Amino acid sequence: MSKAERLEELITKSVIPDLNERLDEIYEEIADNKEATADAKEEIEELQEFKADLQDILDDIQSGDIDEEECEELIGDILEAQKGNDEEDFGFTEQECD
Repeated sequence: MSKAERLEELITKSVIPDLNERLDEIYEEIADNKEATADAKEEIEELQEFKADLQDILDDIQSGDIDEEECEELIGDILEAQKGNDEEDFGFTEQECD
C-alpha cells in the first residue's frame, strides 16, 4: 500500500468519522440546550473547515497532486494527534491543509 493510499484510508476510515461523531455530539448538546453557545458555533465552524481541508487532501490524492513525502508527514501528524486525542486539529497547521 502506498503512503497516499494509507493516508486516504486513515482520513476516510478514522479522521472523518471522528469529526462526524464530534459534530453529532455538539448538535445533540445544542438540541438539549435549545441554544447554540458561541463556543459550540465556533467549534462547528472549525470542524467543518477542517473536514473541507481533509476533502481537499483526498482530492489531491485522487488527482495525484500529492507526493509520498507529504503523505508520510500528514500520516505522522494524524497518528501523533490521535495518540493525544486532539480532536480539534489533528496536529495539522493551516499551511499543511492548503
